Amino acid sequence: MATTDKASTRDRLLDAAADLFYSEGVSVGIEALCRTAGVSKRSMYQLFAGKDEVLAASLERRIPLHEEQLSPPSAVDGTPRERILRVFERMEHLSTRPEYRGCPFLAALVELKDPEHPASVVAGTAKGRLQEMFRAEAELGGARDAAFLARQLMLVFDGASARAGSRIETLDDGLATTTVTLLLDAAGVG
Repeated sequence: MATTDKASTRDRLLDAAADLFYSEGVSVGIEALCRTAGVSKRSMYQLFAGKDEVLAASLERRIPLHEEQLSPPSAVDGTPRERILRVFERMEHLSTRPEYRGCPFLAALVELKDPEHPASVVAGTAKGRLQEMFRAEAELGGARDAAFLARQLMLVFDGASARAGSRIETLDDGLATTTVTLLLDAAGVG
């Protein structure tokens, strides 16, 4: 029974952390985190060394959902070009939701400003996985320089998600996909 209780406490902490850090930023305090999760600070410290570890674990846990949101189950269908564009179409769709605050991994990296922070390492890994997916698809699609195109696509992805997440820009008019289409054309991705 203690294992179930700990798992439940851990899950509540990670769920609360994911929600709070995404909506309010990584500066949320331990008291607010524990209050939102409905757990004591003592319980949190029995499970995690501190807030940094909770943040890293909540980001790690979020990677599969984030990837699933950007690439629906039919992601294996279509050409490499269509699969790349689908990521941006999904981001544009997600950006219309009121709770959208941009890419959670980019937000953590920007807020923490410390590449050695445990959460930065997790966030960097997530961003690296997306860039590698772009590179692999660009290569399959015949890009002249797949690695360079993947970097360009990351700039568009991160810039668009940051601008939409901060409500500076809306993406519901296809701004990101139009931009990516031009990049794919210029790179020779058919």
